[in-house]
Amino acid sequence: MHLGDYIVIERQTGPFTFACESVSTGTPFTACIDEDKREIFSDHTFPDAHPHACRFLRPDGSLLRCTIHRDSPAQCKFYRCVVMRIADTKGNPRGTVTGTLNLHSDDADLKALWEAAEKEIPESCPDAEERRAEYLERHGYRVT
Repeated sequence: MHLGDYIVIERQTGPFTFACESVSTGTPFTACIDEDKREIFSDHTFPDAHPHACRFLRPDGSLLRCTIHRDSPAQCKFYRCVVMRIADTKGNPRGTVTGTLNLHSDDADLKALWEAAEKEIPESCPDAEERRAEYLERHGYRVT
């Protein structure tokens, strides 16, 4: 969701096509909305509510879908989305962790615990993802 600052839509070139630029590489590309996602793309509620999210993400039921999957830039293709969903003991969602091992949460306690886990289990550890999940579980969170 947070790749929105890395893709710039220069202009709309057709009903479902856009001239874009990958900010990290300066590479221009054309994005065409996947035919099977054009209906969900037409609803602008999500991008309006989340201005830093990628402009091509849209909710589809309980999932967020990339609407330009075929044309997405390399940074998106290599990006692993959510690798952990974190909930409290009652099952209430508290945060997510992306494939880059970044926590996305508004829960101050979880953020503090994640910072402690980062110090104890550096990202360079080959099994950092699994060990951090176990760390959170030992401290009372549910991780899926």
